Amino acid sequence: MKKFLVVVDMQKDFVDGALGTAEAVAIVPNVVKKINEFEGDIFVTYDTHFDNYMDTSEGKKLPVPHCIKGTEGWNLDARVAEALNGKNYKEVEKITFGSVDLPGMIYNTAKDEDFSIELVGLCTDICVVSNTLILKANYPEKDITVDASCCAGVTPESHSAALTTMKMCQINVIGG
Repeated sequence: MKKFLVVVDMQKDFVDGALGTAEAVAIVPNVVKKINEFEGDIFVTYDTHFDNYMDTSEGKKLPVPHCIKGTEGWNLDARVAEALNGKNYKEVEKITFGSVDLPGMIYNTAKDEDFSIELVGLCTDICVVSNTLILKANYPEKDITVDASCCAGVTPESHSAALTTMKMCQINVIGG
């Protein structure tokens, strides 16, 4: 059976940049350990915005420019990037919370083999939950897991609420 790890938006702006939090900083060592110990294919998502961010729907609702492609904040946290060195991973740029391309990329990588998917990253209550539910909708019979010890939300309360939502949608939640 193939195993896939999806590392969601572990970018500088979400860790310790424009939208960073103490909780996000605190999970970085757990994410690094997860990557280092993982045997399988890895997909790394990048929240990707452009110079016109403030003119977008998201920019109007969240007027904090972040993850602008080509800026330091768009890059992965340096420790996460280092952990990925030598690993078999694919980058997935997404312009919104969940990637509609990710399920197909996983399908094409799995070929005809059975597989499971584990997700870690930021933010639990926005991009992690969005990607997890997109994957569950595409693969309702696959084992899909989120490691809560490797995730952080905008707030601890919204992190907890997102984990509850995912559990209700038959996602395995481990690590917290």
